[in-house]
Amino acid sequence: MSAFTYKNNQLHCEGVALSEMAQEFGTPLYVYSAAAILESFQRYQRALKERSHLICYAVKANSNLAVLNLLAKQGAGFDIVSEGELRRVLKAGGDPSKVIFSGVGKTTREIRFALEKNIRCFNVESKMELERLNNIAASMNTVAPVSIRVNPDVDAKTHPYISTGLKENKFGIDIKEAPEVYTLAHQLSHIKVHGIDCHIGSQLIDTQPFIDALDRIIALQETLSQVGIEIKSLDLGGGVGVVYDDEDEPDLEGYIDQVKAKVGENIELMFEPGRFISANAGVMLTEVQYTKQSGDKHFAIVDAAMNDNLRPSLYSAYQQVKPLKQPAANSDDNYQWDIVGPVCESGDFLAKDRRLSIQPGDRLALMSSGAYGFVMSSNYNTRGRAAEVLVSGEEYQVVREREELDSLFEGESIWQHAHPSLAD
Repeated sequence: MSAFTYKNNQLHCEGVALSEMAQEFGTPLYVYSAAAILESFQRYQRALKERSHLICYAVKANSNLAVLNLLAKQGAGFDIVSEGELRRVLKAGGDPSKVIFSGVGKTTREIRFALEKNIRCFNVESKMELERLNNIAASMNTVAPVSIRVNPDVDAKTHPYISTGLKENKFGIDIKEAPEVYTLAHQLSHIKVHGIDCHIGSQLIDTQPFIDALDRIIALQETLSQVGIEIKSLDLGGGVGVVYDDEDEPDLEGYIDQVKAKVGENIELMFEPGRFISANAGVMLTEVQYTKQSGDKHFAIVDAAMNDNLRPSLYSAYQQVKPLKQPAANSDDNYQWDIVGPVCESGDFLAKDRRLSIQPGDRLALMSSGAYGFVMSSNYNTRGRAAEVLVSGEEYQVVREREELDSLFEGESIWQHAHPSLAD
C-alpha cells in the first residue's frame, strides 16, 4: 500500500498533507515516509526469517542520517562505497560489523579507515585491490575479511548506465578468472576469504537474470570447495526493481524462495537493496512558477531542476507527477505538459508529455524520488540543495535543512597575490 494517497482532495504522506509541508518549508522539498521505508526493508526480513542472513541497505540510494538510523534500529547492515558513507553509517548509529565496503576505487585512506572500524567485509573488485588490501592490513597487523565480486556475464536487460553484470562493465572480476583470484586471496597472509559477491544491475523487474547469475555463483562455490576454499556467505547484491509507472511488480518473495531452495542452509545469504527500500518512500515537491506555450508545446516551468533530481536528465527516467491538490473530475483545461526547471540546459526537465491541469502557483509531487534523488543533487547554477523531511504517522521533522546560498561560498577564497597580467 502506498504511503502517498489523496484524502479530501489533498495528497498526503501518511497522515500529513504535502501542501502543509510545502507551505511550511518551501520548495523544492524532499519528503520521506518512515512507514514505507520500514515496510520494504521488513519484506526482505520476513522472506529470510528462517535463514542466516544480512540485509545491507545500499547507502548510495538515500544517505540521510535519519533514514540510516531508522534502518539501523531494525538491525540492518549497510553497503557502502566510500569513507564518507561509512562515516554516515557510524554517525547514524549503524554497526560497523554489519558494513560491507563495495566499489572499484577504494583508496589507501579509505581501506585503512574501514579496517580501523572493523567492518564486516570488503567486496574486492580487482586483483590489484586485493594486493593493496593485503599490504595495508599487514602494515596494521590485522587481517582483512574479503568477498570477491565476480562478474557472471549475465545480461540484466536494464538501462546501460545501471547494468553491471556484463564483462564489458567496470565492475567485478570475470567469473572465469575468479578461481585464480580466490587462490591468491587464500594464500595471502593478511586476507581472510569470507564469501562471494555479485551484483548484475539495477531496476530489474524480471528476476530470472538473478537466478541465472546465482547458478553460476553456486558452480564457482563448488569449484572453490574442491580446492579447499570454503565460502561462508553469498552476497547476491541488490537490483530488484520498483514500480515507477505501470511496470509489473517484481516477485521479491518468490525470488528469495528460489534462492533459498538452491543455496545450502550452512551458507549465509546477503542482499544489498537500496532503490527497493527507499524509492517509493519519497517524493520531491515543486511549485509551478510560469506556464508557457511554444507552438503546440506546453511548458510548466517549476522551481525544481535537474540539479535537484538528475534521474530524468541522466537516463530518461520516468517518474509520475501528481498535483498536491486533486483537480476537479470535470476539469477541461488539461494539456500535455513538459515539466521543466530553471537551469540553463536543454536537458533540464523532470517529466515530459504529462496530461495535467496546471496553473502558476500550483504545487506538484514528483513521485518515486526517495532513491537517487537528493543524493545525486548538486549546486549547479549556484543553487542550494533542497531540504528533506521525514514523516511518521501525523508527525514530521526536517532531517536536513535547506542550503542557504551564502553557505555555498564557504571554503572559497579570492586570490590574494598580485594578479597576473597579459604580456604586451
